[in-house]
Amino acid sequence: MSSIDIIIIIMYLLAIVVVGLLVQKKASQGVDSYFLGNRKLPWWVLGASGMASNTDIAGTMINTAFIYALGTKGFFIEIRGGVTLIMAFLMVFMGKWNRRSQVMTQAEWMYFRFGTGKEGDFARIISAIAAIVMTVAMVTYFVIGAGKFVGEFIGIEPIYASLIMVILAMIYTVASGLYGVVWTDVFQGVFIFSLILYITGTAMSNVDLPQEFFISVPMVDGSFAAIKTTLAEWSRIIPPNKMNMPEDSTFAIYNLFGIAIMFYLFKVTLEGASGAGGYMLQRYFAAKTDREAGILSLFWTCLLAFRWPLIASFAMLGVYHGIETGSVIADPELVLPTVIKNYIPVGVKGFLIAGFMAAAMSTFDSTVNAGAAYWVKDLYHTYLNPQASEKDLMIQARLSSVGIVVLALLFSFTISNINEIWGWITMGIGAGMFIPQVIRWYWWRFNGYGFAIGTAVGMTAAVLTKTFAGPIPEYTSFLIASGSSLVGCILGTLLTPVTDNSVLENFYRVTRPFGFWGHIRNSLPKAVQLKVNQENRRDIIATFFAVPWQVVLFLTGMMIVMKQWSNVLNLAFLLILLSVGLYWFWFRHLSDEVKV
Repeated sequence: MSSIDIIIIIMYLLAIVVVGLLVQKKASQGVDSYFLGNRKLPWWVLGASGMASNTDIAGTMINTAFIYALGTKGFFIEIRGGVTLIMAFLMVFMGKWNRRSQVMTQAEWMYFRFGTGKEGDFARIISAIAAIVMTVAMVTYFVIGAGKFVGEFIGIEPIYASLIMVILAMIYTVASGLYGVVWTDVFQGVFIFSLILYITGTAMSNVDLPQEFFISVPMVDGSFAAIKTTLAEWSRIIPPNKMNMPEDSTFAIYNLFGIAIMFYLFKVTLEGASGAGGYMLQRYFAAKTDREAGILSLFWTCLLAFRWPLIASFAMLGVYHGIETGSVIADPELVLPTVIKNYIPVGVKGFLIAGFMAAAMSTFDSTVNAGAAYWVKDLYHTYLNPQASEKDLMIQARLSSVGIVVLALLFSFTISNINEIWGWITMGIGAGMFIPQVIRWYWWRFNGYGFAIGTAVGMTAAVLTKTFAGPIPEYTSFLIASGSSLVGCILGTLLTPVTDNSVLENFYRVTRPFGFWGHIRNSLPKAVQLKVNQENRRDIIATFFAVPWQVVLFLTGMMIVMKQWSNVLNLAFLLILLSVGLYWFWFRHLSDEVKV
């Protein structure tokens, strides 16, 4: 990089820190302010912050690698997590269900669902510990991805590059809490959006891919193999039933492609039906009303749609680089830095790298802030020091933020690449957590003991699999963790007492979920039951529009960048139909809140 690029990066990163520190006074009013912004943050700020937090370096690198190597088939693989398809569920019903609880963390929610007795305590403690473990895993993912990207440019070891960003982000995250997180995210989001427009414009104006070209895929032995593909296959919008990757390729696990995609859709449906966690859930706890929870989700999803044209643009430029130089980019995970080095001019390169560093920092700060809340609210204040003052809690909030980062830095030394940690997060440790998170909403008999035992067993299975099983397919990791968790949930529930009826009735009156609630639902007045049933019926139907709507929206942007105009027309027609259905069954009813 040139001197002007380095100066731009330094100035930009210092500006982010200043923006974060400017809101320190508001964040220091107490833990409600520090972790939820006193629930007074506008919906558009929460939505824009969510988009910035989802646009991280590591995710952009791995998604670009998949699109470069597999074309739009890589997009369908990233339904496992990278497409963030959980937003469709949050938008229609999960966002408002979570907001109605009026709690600060998912662990505190356990008291709301299971009561304040032993089963509630058991569920809350296990939930908090599981959330902190997931937070450490996510920050590790940030450290590896961000370090690999930035280290490539500034010529230092990845771990040192990560430390630079960690220290800068820690300054305003620790000082300013959620206020610092969301306002720096908004600042970064505007900047990221400008860069998206620039990169997509560059790709569209400079790249016309030929009908045949070469890409590269990673092999099991650590080498890479060049493979010829066609533009029609690379840009197809209907996923195939099978792929023909070499058997010794790491992508060979996706050869039964139709089965893999159905499996990922099944996993995402369960995940969406379970509600979000971490920094995503924190935005809904901070929302003012049910309506704003829905609107911020819509805004968030629409902003995320611009990420995929950006990823497609980098992948196109990566293919173009191989054609122009006669040398295919071997490692798909290095497509992003290679493109930036070769196709982004001086000055703009500094802004682009600064923008990606800022995107990584926004993911980091959101994750750390949300994770620290579990220690402060659910472990320290509830069990270790119930008489703690606001000053004590603020000290714990800042200390726990630092502690999470230190643990993640240590864990990062055990991970070799981005896809390894991302695959484990989405298909291993995540699978061990979300089975009990699904059941808690829909089955009245499910109790706190079942939740705690199911979560503990699933998480333990995920950790042991990662430690001792070696390299195994993602679906195997998923089945081990989720299957173990399901058995733990059922046995833990059926072998322990039923949750107190008054707790269940209060939970149902406030949340009003669909599912197996039998006599609890029947305790409501008939008029209210009718309204609840109407709302639930609309939400279920709307979800069948929202999920494909999000997929089609993201694919449409990619096809525009790839200049596949027949695909664009087909997708646009589908998008209009799905949008009409989503409006009719969901959007026009946003203000119709049931009063109980």
